[in-house]
Amino acid sequence: QEQLLESGGGLVQAGGSLRLSCSASRRTFSSSTMGWFRQPPGKQREFVAAISWSNSDTTYADSVKGRFTISRDNFKATVYLQMNTLSAEDTAVYYCAAKVRGTALYNYWGQGTQVTVSS
Repeated sequence: QEQLLESGGGLVQAGGSLRLSCSASRRTFSSSTMGWFRQPPGKQREFVAAISWSNSDTTYADSVKGRFTISRDNFKATVYLQMNTLSAEDTAVYYCAAKVRGTALYNYWGQGTQVTVSS
């Protein structure tokens, strides 16, 4: 069973920045679109950003465009989410996920990392 390991969450003041990291096995990582999702308190999990396995295509939720950047390091088998200009509305548990090429849904998920933005 693939394990995705996230890190980088924490407490930050509004307007600040955080960078989340998520590592996977190279076998899975090299052929997967990697995504970030989040679940705010009392709400459903929502899409944040994704980057294709070829590293040529990124997508973002409207709420984070211009503030968050997703990137990947294929050698390290790690995907990053750089989050800038954070606000209280970004407070959530953030999850990393992998969607293996050729499949429609995200196959593997991390355990989640808490991001709390104080206003």
